[in-house]
Amino acid sequence: MSAVIIARHARTPAERFKDAAWVAFVALLLGIPMVGLTTVDEGGALTVQTRFGMLGAFVGASFAGRFIFRWIMDQVQNRRAAKPPVAKIDRTPQAIKVIGWAVLGASITLPIVFSENRYVIDTATTVLIYVMLGWGLNVVVGLAGLLDLGYVAFYAVGAYTYALLFSHFGWTFWEALLVAGAMAAAFGILLGYPILRLRGDYLAIVTLGFGEIIRVILVNWTELSNGPNGIGSIPRPTLFGLPFERNPAEGTQSFATFFGLEFSGMHRIIFLYYLILVLALLTNVFVARLRKLPVGRAWEALREDEIACKAMGMNVTNVKLSAFAIGAMLGGFAGVFFAARQGFISPESFTFTESATILAIVVLGGMGSQLGVVLAALVLVLLPELGRNFSEYRMLLFGTAMVLIMVWKPGGLLASREPTIRLKQAATEGGEA
Repeated sequence: MSAVIIARHARTPAERFKDAAWVAFVALLLGIPMVGLTTVDEGGALTVQTRFGMLGAFVGASFAGRFIFRWIMDQVQNRRAAKPPVAKIDRTPQAIKVIGWAVLGASITLPIVFSENRYVIDTATTVLIYVMLGWGLNVVVGLAGLLDLGYVAFYAVGAYTYALLFSHFGWTFWEALLVAGAMAAAFGILLGYPILRLRGDYLAIVTLGFGEIIRVILVNWTELSNGPNGIGSIPRPTLFGLPFERNPAEGTQSFATFFGLEFSGMHRIIFLYYLILVLALLTNVFVARLRKLPVGRAWEALREDEIACKAMGMNVTNVKLSAFAIGAMLGGFAGVFFAARQGFISPESFTFTESATILAIVVLGGMGSQLGVVLAALVLVLLPELGRNFSEYRMLLFGTAMVLIMVWKPGGLLASREPTIRLKQAATEGGEA
């Protein structure tokens, strides 16, 4: 039996050569415009120059890499097939917990280790914003199974709600936070109600249109949003009324003077980092708790089979609306923080590219996986940053990484998820009921 299995997995050198040749041909087609041709400025005019040597090296490396990869995979498969089957214990949940605690520990200590490196802390803050957005969208896409391509609209609603409340009423960050979340949730219900009967591609198209409608309104309704010029001078959050300023208003103390510290611009950067970290952790706890409640189990049941849910008497309308509302509310919270951190917002900050990035984080991380969203956010945010030294190939590296992840891990980085509830065995030992 083992010999049959080995023969089934074995590939001849000719088959490996054919497979590698096909990969090299694809690399040639992709490499001609990206590697083989380049533009050079000659006397104020752009001319196209060829780089056939680099193109040949690229194609050759693709051929050799694919051939060696296939040979290694064949050897691994043959060895696995030759071994007798052994019962294995699934340690995935324990490993996920260990990784989760390690990521949390690294997140807490990061500003301490890099207390003088603003770039690292700013980048980590951006990662946490996308983690929070990913967890919010994970409610809609990962748990309820509703494909949403316009999630950035709720992000924009939260940001503009805070900016407008400050501009017209002088509200602070903490005063506007809950109101902006409620406003985003209202827009989530407004989006969800008309599209209750849509599923799949049709749902994706409608949500994409909703996101573009919000952006176009922000661009053209200048009396409300100041149009393309955006809204500036948005105040940053304070720590119990203590601003992070060198010269605070008369009669008030700054953070540095209150604690007897020398003023440093890093205080505000570190405070914003810990603020978004706390908001993200609260989001994680909130979503994890909801998954164990009846509404969370209803979301997962809806994702698996909507017809079966209707047959069981479940109110599918309320289940969908609750998913849209809660996911939108979490996106609104992230939008408030984004506006406070930047101090300026405009419609150009909320384009379809942002929605696509957030959706990619959810899908690549593993739909429904909380820790998977964190790992995917790290990959999609840090990879372009690491590619700054290869700016010419930055987007090529970004796209290649996404393709490789989906080829090797089509279910996401963490495709396996811990069950929300476990059914205890009804029978006792000995077969007694």
